[in-house]
Amino acid sequence: MLAVQEAQDQFVPEKRVKNRAHTEGAIFRAARDLLAEEGFQGFGINAIARRAGCDKQLIYRYYGGLDGLLDAIGTDLGDWVKERIPECTGGMFLLTYGDLMERLALLYMEALRNDPLVCKVIAWEVSKDTPQVRRLAEARSKALAKWLDRMRGSLTPPKGIDASTVNGILFAAIQHLVIAAVATGEFAGLSLRSDKDWEKVEASVRRLVRGIYG
Repeated sequence: MLAVQEAQDQFVPEKRVKNRAHTEGAIFRAARDLLAEEGFQGFGINAIARRAGCDKQLIYRYYGGLDGLLDAIGTDLGDWVKERIPECTGGMFLLTYGDLMERLALLYMEALRNDPLVCKVIAWEVSKDTPQVRRLAEARSKALAKWLDRMRGSLTPPKGIDASTVNGILFAAIQHLVIAAVATGEFAGLSLRSDKDWEKVEASVRRLVRGIYG
């Protein structure tokens, strides 16, 4: 009888850990999806709890409330860079700084097109100046800067080129095109609806990068 009880006791903590992990994951996914769909106006404890199918007290217990959830989402945005923009070269030899920027620009564009929340964060950056938006934006920007530093290694831009300004303009253009595609499907007469449309954009980005960096 004692042996049976000991065996039961061994499994209770494991079950609790699994339940907690499941609930934490459900809360996080609910919060992220809700933020992507409705923005900060619909981002509340009660709404997150309803979507996650849990008691709202668990949100406070596991995340400490909305601020803790935002920190978790910010961390996830940093991980997003690692997951969506891999550090491996994919068989492409990064011999020059131009090679690096071409790869980063195209991967960044593809990643943005496949993540509604990141697109929302970028749109909020230019329309909302709140601590919450700044927190999310800084997490994404820092992760992207770290990615570039790791990948760059000894590669340097050609002399006489202000790479920081050029790259800022390049990525701002990519971000705006992706946001315009979501909002209207076009920008300045440029269609952004089909895969063929985006193939044209990719080809133009390649030419721009090569024209600048050689």
